[in-house]
Amino acid sequence: MNPQHQPPEVRFLSRSTPPHIVTLVMVTGLSTLAMNIFLPSLPRMTEWFGTEYRVMQLSVSLYLGFSALLQIIIGPISDRFGRRPVLLWSVVLFMIATLGTLIAPTAGTFLVFRMLQAVIAAGMVLSRAIIRDMVPGEQAASMIGYVTMGMSVVPMIGPAIGGALDEAFGWQANFALLVVLGGMVLWLIWADLGETAAGRNARFADQVRHYPELLTSPRFWGYCLAAAFSSGAFFAYLGGAPYVGSEIFHMSSGILGIYFAAPAVGYAFGNFVSGRYSVAIGLNRMILTGTAITAFCMGLLALLDIAGLAGPNVFFGLIVAVGLGNGMALPNANAGMLSVRPELAGTASGLGGAIMIGGGAGLSALAGWALGYGGGALPLTLLMFTSSACAVVAISMVIRRARRLGL
Repeated sequence: MNPQHQPPEVRFLSRSTPPHIVTLVMVTGLSTLAMNIFLPSLPRMTEWFGTEYRVMQLSVSLYLGFSALLQIIIGPISDRFGRRPVLLWSVVLFMIATLGTLIAPTAGTFLVFRMLQAVIAAGMVLSRAIIRDMVPGEQAASMIGYVTMGMSVVPMIGPAIGGALDEAFGWQANFALLVVLGGMVLWLIWADLGETAAGRNARFADQVRHYPELLTSPRFWGYCLAAAFSSGAFFAYLGGAPYVGSEIFHMSSGILGIYFAAPAVGYAFGNFVSGRYSVAIGLNRMILTGTAITAFCMGLLALLDIAGLAGPNVFFGLIVAVGLGNGMALPNANAGMLSVRPELAGTASGLGGAIMIGGGAGLSALAGWALGYGGGALPLTLLMFTSSACAVVAISMVIRRARRLGL
């Protein structure tokens, strides 16, 4: 942590200083794009591989599940060996796995390579840890907010680009684009990302040994659960919205790609609010506000769906609130996780990310399973409402405990 609480000097394309914010945006953006660019293509991919939607939907939940497992070790490894080498190797492995998805002859082989693509989760984990290396506390929440606001254009345009590429060239074009972008990000990391975790030489086993200390912290768990349930609504959306758009609302992949970006519109604004006001308002109140917005709007959507009033414009319009709430809550919840033990920022980021993404994998799979039994979009809507309501409960418990302890 910088003792003067001022960000360290940064020179773009210099390996002797911490990375420029543009680099962090690109690294995080690639992680996000890999998650969602191909989703409008899921119905066509189902036909291509001659399988069922539930099988191809595993490309979301398996990806998230393996991402959660990787995040458990990525954080400690980066605390031990540094952020830079871990990021470089992660992008290389991601590019190899992406090439594998292009040559996969069967759905099973595709899912294996798709799961291996999750190594790019290092970009999401370590961008937060790098920021925490550079600045303290609420400043970290603010900077994370600005970084995620900067890369929020990716989930806005990613599905739209993916849908357009699918209609023009087929679903494989999405993964070909990921290979090209992976090469660009690899060069940018090599040229710009100076090491921010220098001087930390604890063994991997020593880093993992700190897990019980984090896992027995009520504050760490409170922030983790708030992040997990808040993002859980979004991950359920990732798992179920392609089916809702194509099978219930009968959208083409191109149109679905445009509508699919609805949460990103709210996410951009939510991240702006987080970056602008987190220091003044505080982590906990910002998280509570964001989770409450999502829970209220998902409850409203469920009621409209029950009343038969939730067409595609209403459905995707209210989904904007999921992005808005996450944009306000997640940067602050992530900063809260890292503030429990700042010297273990990578470990805390990886462990917290594993809990968050692991829960998301389960909710994504549950959404795909529930929608297969009929009921229109209502099963997805109710799942998103339940998850966001649990996020409100989690952060409320953190606030209550802080007041009881006089913090």
